[in-house]
Amino acid sequence: MPEALTLSNLHVYHGEICAVRGLDITCAEGAVTALLGRNGAGKSTTLSAIAGLNDARQGRIDLFGTALEGRKPEAICRLGVGLVPQGRRIFPSLTVQEHLAIAYRPPRHKAERVFDIASVETLFPRLKERRRQLAGSMSGGEQQMLAIARALVTNPRVLLLDEPAEGLAPQIVAEVAESIAALKAAGLSILLVEHNLPLALRLADTCVVLSSGEVVWRGPPQVLADDPALMAQHLGVH
Repeated sequence: MPEALTLSNLHVYHGEICAVRGLDITCAEGAVTALLGRNGAGKSTTLSAIAGLNDARQGRIDLFGTALEGRKPEAICRLGVGLVPQGRRIFPSLTVQEHLAIAYRPPRHKAERVFDIASVETLFPRLKERRRQLAGSMSGGEQQMLAIARALVTNPRVLLLDEPAEGLAPQIVAEVAESIAALKAAGLSILLVEHNLPLALRLADTCVVLSSGEVVWRGPPQVLADDPALMAQHLGVH
């Protein structure tokens, strides 16, 4: 499959601390790539660097062949990168409708599917029911659906999902997983960070495991799922 997103020799710092070093990752178009690792491995830092929220001091970030490094977050969003941050980060005093109306951007690139407010309400029917509800009064699961919908209406070519199942009830996790699978089926390229390993392995086409900011393993999810020793080595709790 063509490459949607490519990270080449990426180095990202927090102050003087190198949080990600020499990262090489390729995300195929229309596929889900799961970025896995223990806490502090550099997963969220990597997503933030792609979205322009953390500066990459060295290396390249390419979106369908267009260099992203050095660009401002709003420019990266316009080029087709959507971020669903860890913790959702919705605005409690805005309604669902206001979130989506503010975030909406028509696509500036070739897209198999265009997302507007009506289409994300079809994907997440609860949001249609709560159009005029303040986001701060919604449940955690509903807020997560809103965070995903907010990113989708920017019409991304690559969607970055940072812990979409975090803190959610099992039933809501299943609904979120179903929506991610539907987005993949629609041709959206997804880079997924997720601590819920069964969920990540079920959704992913390929897995990349980080440790201390470096890639220590990559391969098909089934290989990882079938090797408990490998999972314990790279993903077990110390």
